[in-house]
Amino acid sequence: MKNNFLLLLLSFVLVSCGSTKSVSKRVMKGYWTLDAITYSESGKFNVTLFSDASTDCFTNSTWRFIPNNNTGIYTLTGSDCNASEDRHFVFTIDEVDKESGLYDFLLKPTNSKHKSETNHGFRVKLAQLSETSMQWQQSVSLEGKPFTIYMNFSKINE
Repeated sequence: MKNNFLLLLLSFVLVSCGSTKSVSKRVMKGYWTLDAITYSESGKFNVTLFSDASTDCFTNSTWRFIPNNNTGIYTLTGSDCNASEDRHFVFTIDEVDKESGLYDFLLKPTNSKHKSETNHGFRVKLAQLSETSMQWQQSVSLEGKPFTIYMNFSKINE
């Protein structure tokens, strides 16, 4: 009886440790639109996201997350944004704080075969995730002061 209880307790601990990440990946699966990009400071800023394009090109971009192999594709919008070209990436979700449930999200641009040409990635905080919306926060430095970029997504479909 005592052994059964210990085995049951150990099973519960193992399942609970990995369950939040798998739930996050399941919820992320599918197609999303990057609806809005805002900043922690007011004003007009010339921001290039993911060493790729301006925030104007990323606004209303479409994203697809494929969690079974941690890959995805995004397509920019706008005539001056190379919008016809799909961008490929790999991603990981790393747990930061078990109590708050907040995560770091690592996105690494790749080619269509999921190979990184620069081995350079971008870390953002997965600050909010639900069945219909998601928010990323990227902290950078602006003139020596902390500056946060907020990226707000809405789910299109699975």
